[in-house]
Amino acid sequence: MVIYTIRPGDSVYSISRQFGVSPQQIIALNQLQDVQRLMIGQSLVLPAESSSHVVTLGQSLYSIAQSYGTTVEKILAANPDITDPNRIYLGQIIIIPLPSQKLGNMDVNGYALPDIENSVLQATLPNLTYISIFSYQVKPDGSLISIPDETIIARALEARVAPMMVITNIKEGGKFDSGIAHTILNDEKVQNVMIENIIKVLNEKNYFGLDIDFEYVLPEDREAYNQFLRKITKRLHELGYIVTTAVAPKLSATQQGVLYEAHDYAAHGEIVDHVIIMTYEWGYTYGPAMAVAPIDQVERVLQYAVSVIPSEKILMGMPNYGYDWTLPFVQGTAARILTNLEAVNLASRVGAQIQYDTTVQAPFFTYYDDNGKQHIVWFDDARSIAARLSLVDKYNLAGVSYWNINSYFPQNWQVLQAMYNVNKVI
Repeated sequence: MVIYTIRPGDSVYSISRQFGVSPQQIIALNQLQDVQRLMIGQSLVLPAESSSHVVTLGQSLYSIAQSYGTTVEKILAANPDITDPNRIYLGQIIIIPLPSQKLGNMDVNGYALPDIENSVLQATLPNLTYISIFSYQVKPDGSLISIPDETIIARALEARVAPMMVITNIKEGGKFDSGIAHTILNDEKVQNVMIENIIKVLNEKNYFGLDIDFEYVLPEDREAYNQFLRKITKRLHELGYIVTTAVAPKLSATQQGVLYEAHDYAAHGEIVDHVIIMTYEWGYTYGPAMAVAPIDQVERVLQYAVSVIPSEKILMGMPNYGYDWTLPFVQGTAARILTNLEAVNLASRVGAQIQYDTTVQAPFFTYYDDNGKQHIVWFDDARSIAARLSLVDKYNLAGVSYWNINSYFPQNWQVLQAMYNVNKVI
């Protein structure tokens, strides 16, 4: 596989000739809507093992090898007609072998909402180890608000993907609620009722395990949360289930804020089977415009995380969306969420050139709407996804977890499958 960035003068057909891939493959793998309107800076995923390179003025085999991430020796092996590596000429066509070795194996979790389209679900399942169905909301009395999850579970099991039950402290019809978490974590009777209700669902619906996503837990409930995790994990392990938690992206054990303080990385790492770190939402709906998951910030979180959590338990969060902000940013205004494909199609529609920020490793573009307002869109493409996926290998992580898989972005799965083998546990 190769990630190719569109340059001036490129077309689907010229790229097809260069890499020996059919135009139909390029269109399908990248879900191109308007093949006549490729945007400069747009990235494409190509299922290619080699590329044809035309030598330009001043190039050497060494400089060509560097630009493709390969070696002179590999280029010579693919071009036996080159007898003297120091003598190549202007306009010469050279075959460039592309790297194909995978970095290893990893676990992949995808959060799915119950309304996921069947076509999206079926296309995504081959790329997953776990599917976490979001979510059973816990109530202050220990009861659960059920969700229509039977179809997703059945499809997952057919595809050898392990279904995970998700519980949250989301208030009915609202948001994450500190009060609900406080009641559950400090009332043993309520806990016992809730645990029995969870076990009933796990058993009756054939779930593989439990994912606990308690957010905005009060700082004073930190140790109560840890004790609850010990209690429920011990009980579920005895019954053969695994337990995962989702935690906020922290930089230190003493990080302030209700989102962070009760999430004890060291305790979670000791107690549960996997810890999903939600490494996204630096750019968010009501915040200033920036990349959703800037790699420099993601890496800072991982550097702390692996110092207190066994790295082989960590699933790094991966967003599957972008945002469109109106500029200048005004506090209290909301960005528009959009899928990565919608972002690319918007750039095509407005004629925007896609740029790439190498510091945060993310694409973006700007445009003006019909009212003359300037916008900026940050999203993900094959380049940014590949950059963050490389951190799994760098930090020896268990894998990644996507929020969420309800929209299908083919580039993501092409890149993932090219870089890693996906583990199956059932």
